[in-house]
Formats: sequence, structure tokens, C-alpha cells
Amino acid sequence: MITIKTDAEIELLRQCNLLVSATHAAIVPFMKPGMKTEQIDHFAEEFIRDNGAIPGFKGYQGYPSSLCISVNDQVVHGIPAKTELKEGDIVSVDCGVYMNGFHGDSAFTYEVGEVSVEAKKLMKVTRESLFFGIENAVVGKHIGDIGHAVQSHAERHGFSVVREMVGHGVGRNLHEAPEVPNYGRKGSGSKLKNGMVIAIEPMINMGQRFIFQEKDGWTICTSDGSMSAHFEHSVVIRQGKADILSDFSIIDEAIKKIG
Repeated sequence: MITIKTDAEIELLRQCNLLVSATHAAIVPFMKPGMKTEQIDHFAEEFIRDNGAIPGFKGYQGYPSSLCISVNDQVVHGIPAKTELKEGDIVSVDCGVYMNGFHGDSAFTYEVGEVSVEAKKLMKVTRESLFFGIENAVVGKHIGDIGHAVQSHAERHGFSVVREMVGHGVGRNLHEAPEVPNYGRKGSGSKLKNGMVIAIEPMINMGQRFIFQEKDGWTICTSDGSMSAHFEHSVVIRQGKADILSDFSIIDEAIKKIG
């Protein structure tokens, strides 16, 4: 069942999502060659707990870590480990927190050192596709309008859209109705209503759209070994323009500072 959030609940969700964004900004200095992904995860968990929340992902359906850290051809749900980042990697980090009875959820893809022109384009187009989706997250539109906007932009630039992994409602539970695919037809799916809160999260591949799951039972990878990027915002459906609860600007600012 799709739930409509009150204004008070939305402000609690905003606090959660702003903490997620602050966590992303805090790990920016760790996105460098030689850093182990488990080190990034440990720091993020401390940061989240120091700010009065708990990691929303840790223990969720048995997931062992606080962040999902997915490198290069890993699409999503990469488990932090002793893997060391290398020059030219792109790193998708999905972060969630639980605080005051609500969840925050947002993802961002980072560059490690100098990355290829193709990788930069993939990241740029994936991020743009998220915002094209958000432009359609308004009262009176449908779930399919969001997916259609994401898909059209990604495919226009020669990239492919992962279909098995989708966005979702977010609130008192990390994953709520409705599912929010990153592909679709205009006018299809649930009608969007004022006060719905959804996480829109394009996962876009440089090569083909097909994926597989690693033996760890979590990590999703591209079938052809191509790079994948992932950006996600949690947003409120509003009249005319969506209200974005998470904030990329503080992450961008942190990236500029280490320049």
C-alpha cells in the first residue's frame, strides 16, 4: 500500500536524508587510490552513529555493512571489503540511515583520481537522467513517466538501463510501495499524489543492460564487465515540482575542496 506522508513526517524524512548526504560528503576524502572499501564503511558507520542515527542498511535482510560500495562493473549492493581503490575507478556508494522512526536513502558515484572520458560521460548522463526523472515526480504524473524520462536520456547517449533493480517508496520502512523502475511508458503505473515519498535511483551501464549476482548473494555486476553508475535522491511528490530531500550540493562542495 502506498502511504501519504504528513508534513511533520516529511520533515523527519528530510533530516534523515540530509544526514545521508552529510555522510556522503564526509567520505569524499577517502575516495583515493589505496583506500580499502571496508575502511570507508567503518568511517561512515561511526559518522552516522555520532550524529544520532543508525545505519539503515546494516542487518537489513542480513546485509553485513553500513554502505553498499560498488566499484566499476559492480552495479549495486557491493559489500565493503579489503578491496583497494585504484586510479581510474568509479565508485558507487549507496547510503541509508534510520533516525526518529524514518529512513533516509541516497546514492552517489565518485571518481578515484583521473577517470576515463567515457567514465565521466557515464556518470554525467546517469546523474542527468536522475534529474530528468525528478522533473516528472509531480502530482498528476505516473510512475511510468519517471522511468520513461530516465530511460530516454540514458539510451539517447548510448547507455543502457538496468531493469531488475528499481527505486522505491521510502518512509518508516526502507523499501515501501511503489516500485520506481528506471524505464517505462508515459502514463503507465501508479498515479503520483501529493505527499508520496519515493527514492529515484537510476543504475546505468556503459555496455549492455544485463546483470548477474555474485556468489556472496548481494553484489550485482554487469554481465559484460562494463562500468555502471548509480545516483539516487529521495523526493516528495508535490504540485508542479518535486521536493528533493537529499542534497548533492554538499557532496559536490566536498569534492571541490579536495580538488
